[in-house]
Amino acid sequence: MELFLTLVSGVAWTVVYVEAIRVGLRGRTYAMPVAALALNFAWETTYAVHDALGGISAQGAVNVVWAVADAVIVSTYLRFGRAELPELVTRPLFAAWNALVFGAAFAVQWLFLAHFGVHDATRYAAFLQNLLMSGLFLSLYAARRGPRGQSLVIAVAKALGTLAPTVLFGVLEDAPFILGLGVLCGVFDLAYIGLLLRGRLLHGRQGGAGAPGPGLRSLPDPSR
Repeated sequence: MELFLTLVSGVAWTVVYVEAIRVGLRGRTYAMPVAALALNFAWETTYAVHDALGGISAQGAVNVVWAVADAVIVSTYLRFGRAELPELVTRPLFAAWNALVFGAAFAVQWLFLAHFGVHDATRYAAFLQNLLMSGLFLSLYAARRGPRGQSLVIAVAKALGTLAPTVLFGVLEDAPFILGLGVLCGVFDLAYIGLLLRGRLLHGRQGGAGAPGPGLRSLPDPSR
């Protein structure tokens, strides 16, 4: 059962990352909120290296795949992200901001690791940042005034990828804290899925194909 749930989580989150890459490149944007992206990239890189040094495992192999996929998502953010910020954000400011965000994300992961040890740090950090991601996806929808750069595939796969480790660590390992965080993630994930479905339904009723959402402005050239 443990191997099965690990593989379900691994496949589901891999779908999230592949779809995020596809959506980001297609829409010339990034498909994951940057704070969650930074924490995810730091988590996967940290534990991919740790697992590689400690020996081969199913989760270790999954972490390597996730880290590589997340690196590509990071590249879409670095390529297109500045275009979604005010013009006063110059290239040096954007670079400094990214150094701060990604540096802080790695620091947070290493602090979790130093304080809790590998067993608890992997779980606590993963579920806390997963909950943050769930909330930030809702904020991303609101900030973009619609589903631009987002996908129902991402939302559903994320929900399934969270459910599997919630059962594994929260139920089978009897960890109430993890179970509680997993349930909260599920609530936010279902809300996000509902929001995307509602937007698709409204879009279908309006009969528009490819029309931008209300209030969506054209973005400046990201290469400036």
